[in-house]
Amino acid sequence: MNHAAFDYIRSITDYRPQIGLVLGSGLGDFAGRLKTECVIDYSDIPGFPVSTVSGHAGRFIFGELGGRRLVCMQGRVHYYEGYKASEAVLPIRLMKLLGADTVILTNAAGGINTSFNPGDLMIIDDHISSFVPSPLIGPNEEELGTRFPDMSCVYDRELIELARECADDVDTALKEGVYIQLSGPNYETPAEIRMCRMLGADAVGMSTAIEAMAAHHAGMRVFGMSLITNMAAGILNIPLSHEEVKIAADAASERFGRFLERFIVRIDG
Repeated sequence: MNHAAFDYIRSITDYRPQIGLVLGSGLGDFAGRLKTECVIDYSDIPGFPVSTVSGHAGRFIFGELGGRRLVCMQGRVHYYEGYKASEAVLPIRLMKLLGADTVILTNAAGGINTSFNPGDLMIIDDHISSFVPSPLIGPNEEELGTRFPDMSCVYDRELIELARECADDVDTALKEGVYIQLSGPNYETPAEIRMCRMLGADAVGMSTAIEAMAAHHAGMRVFGMSLITNMAAGILNIPLSHEEVKIAADAASERFGRFLERFIVRIDG
C-alpha cells in the first residue's frame, strides 16, 4: 500500500469521505454537482498512477452532496495504460483509508445483451474478471482484508434494491446484468463478443471489475453501474470508437446525473 500517497492527501485535507465515487468515460461532469471542499490532481500525489485517457480529468474532488461526504475520482486509472492491476486499484484503497466505507463505480460499456440499447443504464449485479489479472496478486494488504476473500456477493444487495427504488423516483428505467472486464485498449472482435455472451455477460468494458474486487476485499460496500454507450462488436454493422462513447455519454449525462444524485442522497450515512 502506498502510504506516501495517503500521507500527502492528509497533508492537504483532513476531509473524511463516507462514499467513494468513480466516474467513467464521459461522466466526469457529475462532479460539478458537489459542493467542493478540496481538489487534488493525481499528478501531485507521490507514487500515484495518472490517467492518460481523453475525457478523464485525473483528479480527486472532495465535497458534499445532499449531506453525504464524497471523494470523487474524476477520471480513473486503467490496467491497459500499462499499470499493474494492483496499481490501478490504488485509488480505491486510498478511498478506504481516507474513510469511505461505500464505493460507487460507474463506467461506459458496450452492450452485449441484444435487448439493450445505447443510452440504457445497467446495474451491475455480478462480474466476470477472468481475462485480467486479479488486483490481489502479490503480498496481501493485511490492513485491508484477508488473503483469500470470498467473492460470492461483490455487489451489495441492499444498494441494488435502493437503486431500483431511486430509478422509480426519477422515472428512469434500469437494466440489470453481468459486466465483463477485458484488458483493452482495443475493442473486442465479434467472435470475442460471442464468447462473452456465451459466458453470460450482458455488458463489456475495460475497467471496474478489478476495482470492485479490491473494494470488496477491503470490506467496502460496492455498487456498480454501466452506461451502455454502444452495442458491442458484431451486433450492429458499425465500427467502434472512443469518440462515439463520449458522445453517447454526454447525451445521457443529465439522466444519469439525476438518478445518481437521488441514489447518493438516500444511501445511509
